[in-house]
Amino acid sequence: MPTIRPFGTGDADVVAGIIVRCLREVNSRDYPPDIIDRMCAHFTPGTVEELAGTRQMFVAVVDGEVVGTISRDGNRVYTMFVRPDAAGRGIGRLLLRHVEALAAADGHDVMETGASITGHGFYQRLGYHDVYRVDTDFGLNYILRRALR
Repeated sequence: MPTIRPFGTGDADVVAGIIVRCLREVNSRDYPPDIIDRMCAHFTPGTVEELAGTRQMFVAVVDGEVVGTISRDGNRVYTMFVRPDAAGRGIGRLLLRHVEALAAADGHDVMETGASITGHGFYQRLGYHDVYRVDTDFGLNYILRRALR
């Protein structure tokens, strides 16, 4: 059973590795190599540490190993990734529901996220609805919302 804990000192390398692995093994099905390379170059351990300093970041742990990550700022979800070999076990859902519960406890009525082409269907299956699409430096991104109450 996965557990969720706050991002901690020493997690940056493994979290950056999970993100890059997901981008190369999964998102590369939906994005061209130049965008994947740009995203991978962005998510260094240093960048992950910086993000953890500006948002609440969490990791999912199974048998002592970090297998996923998510971050939030208020009612916005960011940087959710689950190691490809751990996908399909409910870890992404657990991470998402964790930050949704925190946002609801803080008084937010909706949760919002930006999703890649790759993650779009995942969020839709969990009750998120498209608000609009936007082109970013990292390719097409869907903005989705879900009511928390």
